[in-house]
Amino acid sequence: MKVRKSSILLAILIIIASLALDQTTKWAVVQAIPLYGKIELIPHFFDLTYIQNIGAGFSIMEGYGVAFFSLITLIACSVIVYYFCTTEDRRIQSALSFVFAGALGNWIDRLRFGYVRDFFSFRIFGQSFPVFNVADVCITMGFFSILLILWIDDFKEKRKWKQNKLQ
Repeated sequence: MKVRKSSILLAILIIIASLALDQTTKWAVVQAIPLYGKIELIPHFFDLTYIQNIGAGFSIMEGYGVAFFSLITLIACSVIVYYFCTTEDRRIQSALSFVFAGALGNWIDRLRFGYVRDFFSFRIFGQSFPVFNVADVCITMGFFSILLILWIDDFKEKRKWKQNKLQ
């Protein structure tokens, strides 16, 4: 299946913009906040808190090492590229581009530093949410966009099927 040039261009733009935002915000936080330091932006709700995450998303799987996470990232990125090239749905391709950018952003940190720089810290109903970064936002946003697209398409298909059945 041939992927349109416009789809590839959009994907490249999403990836470059997302990576730039991710790496720039990580750099700025490291310059402004000492390790484990925080800047309270919205009292009792939102802080910038600089931590170094040696695990996966939300600090799970700590201690598995850079080689393990590099392998997982390479496999994930390969799967993303495969699905990007096998779908003609530009919405899915765009969402996959965000997931790819997020995976790449955190992988860059692991290769450069041996850890991922996280800094967004929320407290919801008094409970601390795991600290995360722009790359994590890209992964989450892309993943949930794919789920939403699939759900909406499924809903439309079921509605269309029911209408055809009634005729």
